[in-house]
Amino acid sequence: MVKSADELALMRISGRLLAQVFQMLDGIDLNGMTTMAVNDLVDHYITHDLQARPASKGQYGFAYVLNCSLNDEVCHGVPDARRAIADGDIINLDITLEKNGFIADSSKTYMVGDVTPAARRLVEVTQAALWQGIAQVRPGARLGDIGHAIERHATRHGYGVVREYCGHGIGRQMHEEPQVLHFGRPGTGLTLRQGMVFTIEPMLTEGAAEVSTLADGWTVVTDDGALSAQFEHTVAVTANGVEVLTLRADERRPRGKRAA
Repeated sequence: MVKSADELALMRISGRLLAQVFQMLDGIDLNGMTTMAVNDLVDHYITHDLQARPASKGQYGFAYVLNCSLNDEVCHGVPDARRAIADGDIINLDITLEKNGFIADSSKTYMVGDVTPAARRLVEVTQAALWQGIAQVRPGARLGDIGHAIERHATRHGYGVVREYCGHGIGRQMHEEPQVLHFGRPGTGLTLRQGMVFTIEPMLTEGAAEVSTLADGWTVVTDDGALSAQFEHTVAVTANGVEVLTLRADERRPRGKRAA
């Protein structure tokens, strides 16, 4: 659960490489691409350009390097060579990467072409909710502080928070302790300590928060067909606050947010 200084240094490398994957995708026009084509592009970039391993490939029997969740799909969407991304879609790309034995995990919801104002608002509020959670991370804080901040931000904007899926500790294994809920009460839950590394990955819904898994055994969708968005970062608890290991070059930490 708690990483040594040497382990954290290796996790920084994995995080920086994963951020580069998203920076590569930022320069790609996703409109018209199949989700399998995106998967194959990321697979080649991680293995060939970055000389790293796509950690999701083969994990739990999953055959692909990323999850691609379109519109009403909440998470765990499966790449498909017959399914093209269209103008107006929102799509979450959830990607993991392993280098030197340590794994980083991050996701971003892309707005493709001319999305509706409602879809744009959902995506922007979800990203802001992630940063509300990150802002709580520091030694002595509690996991409930993170969940409460996310839930409060979401509900203030009229969105649901999916409760069935959560963030998690990460390191040599993709999923380690603790579980990081995206709802909760402040001052409750595990106390954070310097060296802890985990993901925060809120999933917000435009409608109700109830979800179901499709017959493929992976893809999770909103029960009411409403849009869903997600953002995720891998973070480390530092002596004074938080370090976002998967921070992308285009991101700016909101003012007033605690940083390493």
